[in-house]
Amino acid sequence: MTGIIIAIFIIGYLAIAFEHSLRINKAATAMVTGVLCWTVYILFTENKEVVTGQLSAHLGNLSQILFFLLGAMTIVELIDVHDGFEIITRRIRTNNKRKLLWIIAFVSFFLSAVLDNLTTAIVMVSLVRKIVADTKDRLLLAGLIVVAANAGGAWSPIGDVTTTMLWIGKQITAYNIIFKLIVPSLVCLLIPLMILHFITKGEFQRRTAYQDTETTLTSRSKDRSIVFFSGITLLLLVPVFKTLTHLPPFMGIIAGLGIMWIITEFIHSEKDEEDRKKFSVAYALKKIDTSSILFFLGILLAVSALESTGQLHHAADWMDKNIKDQSLIAGSIGLLSSVVDNVPLVAATQGMYSLSDFPTDHYFWEFLAYTTGTGGSILIIGSAAGVAAMGIEKINFFWYLKKIGWLALLGYIGGAVLYILQHRLLGL
Repeated sequence: MTGIIIAIFIIGYLAIAFEHSLRINKAATAMVTGVLCWTVYILFTENKEVVTGQLSAHLGNLSQILFFLLGAMTIVELIDVHDGFEIITRRIRTNNKRKLLWIIAFVSFFLSAVLDNLTTAIVMVSLVRKIVADTKDRLLLAGLIVVAANAGGAWSPIGDVTTTMLWIGKQITAYNIIFKLIVPSLVCLLIPLMILHFITKGEFQRRTAYQDTETTLTSRSKDRSIVFFSGITLLLLVPVFKTLTHLPPFMGIIAGLGIMWIITEFIHSEKDEEDRKKFSVAYALKKIDTSSILFFLGILLAVSALESTGQLHHAADWMDKNIKDQSLIAGSIGLLSSVVDNVPLVAATQGMYSLSDFPTDHYFWEFLAYTTGTGGSILIIGSAAGVAAMGIEKINFFWYLKKIGWLALLGYIGGAVLYILQHRLLGL
């Protein structure tokens, strides 16, 4: 039985990794893989009630992640449909390539911590397309955005799906992950950014179609500001809500979405029904990436099947006996995340090690958050942010590997070394 489940998981994993070659959406593959794993498990087990009980227990934990993502993505889409991100984009006026590199990098880094790396990549790459005319300049900036967004998402409990998973799973707490990882994550960005600074010169050609003057959006600039600042504030308050109430994070995000719903209904109450429709939560729900949520559901179901059958614990025992060092284990998983999606990797690691092995805020969990969050930048297919940028700008796999991949690797190593040193020398 276990051999069949592992085979199904590996085949599904390969299909996800080669999604673009097979032209099959990874969400579809993940869902089929997850259901097949549990189907084989229950068919080969005499006590069906035990299996269904295990599935129900896992589904309770998985639903927290899915509802959190659903709420967060809807709030972000509400900001987007109100053109809230224009507040950021219209303040970028420089034509100097070096200055633009630093501006784009830092905006992406901190924006990713508040939103998430995928949304940030989409917003920032789209912004660059509006401003920069030359394709080569845009590709370089898009590559930098991927590195910055992944680095920025690693140190925030809401900045990356994997960090959110560790937060919801009680492996990390919001305060500690910010305090321990913000500097290593910043180093992960600064190393490639400084190298690009010295090899980039001159000014970029601005798109003539992009104007710095006010547009027709002016008529609702007040609405835009209200929605933008309300949305960002509510996202930032989710960790505070969890700390004060001890309720799971998804409760905070659902409450935030409800408040955003009330705010948007109120500010558009005097508009016609047809005009209100495109600013509504219902419209935002249509725009969110539902396939990503279904992908997470499918892959987490598959991983939970491996955990329930004991395979992840066997893998943990093997790693403890053969690799032994916690830093090497976390570092290896991070490098693997450049090839394989980091969501199932983190889910598998959560199943491999319990909180009794590594308690909340343990060195291993925090380092894992860093490595899996930033390791995906090494290859363009290694993160959701990279795949999004690849789709928008049609970035070639080997171009990214040649121009950005090695820079991301240097940043990854630099941040990892700093984290290890700050733990061993300063006890952080």
